[in-house]
Amino acid sequence: MDVDIPAVVAEMQAMFADYERALVGNDVARLQELFRRDPRTLRFGPAENLYGWDAIAAFRAGRSPAGLMRDLENTIITTYGQDFAVANTEFLRAGRRGRQSQSWVRFPDDGWRIVAAHVSLLPE
Repeated sequence: MDVDIPAVVAEMQAMFADYERALVGNDVARLQELFRRDPRTLRFGPAENLYGWDAIAAFRAGRSPAGLMRDLENTIITTYGQDFAVANTEFLRAGRRGRQSQSWVRFPDDGWRIVAAHVSLLPE
C-alpha cells in the first residue's frame, strides 16, 4: 500500500481546509455533507457521543454559532492508498487546548466523507 501519495494528500488537505472553514463559519449544511450519511458514522465530542449521521446532524443544527474560531497547531494528515486518510490536529479556542481526529474514506458515490471523528479538550 502506498502511504502519502502526493495527489491524495493534496485532496485531503483541501477537504480538511473545507471542513475547518465550515466549522468556524457554522456552515451546518456543509458540515452535515462532510460526514458520511450512515448509521455507523460516529463523532465523540467533549461532552457527547454521537452515533449515526442523524445524531451528528441534530447536534450540528442545535449548536450555538458563537465562539467557534480557533487556531490549529500540529496538523498531520496521512493517507493510505487512494481512499483512506486520517487527519489529526491540536486546536486552541478561548484559552482551551484540544485535539481532533478524523477518519476519512473516499466513496464512489459521494467522494471523501468523515466516517469517525473525535474531539477532546485537555485539562486546564
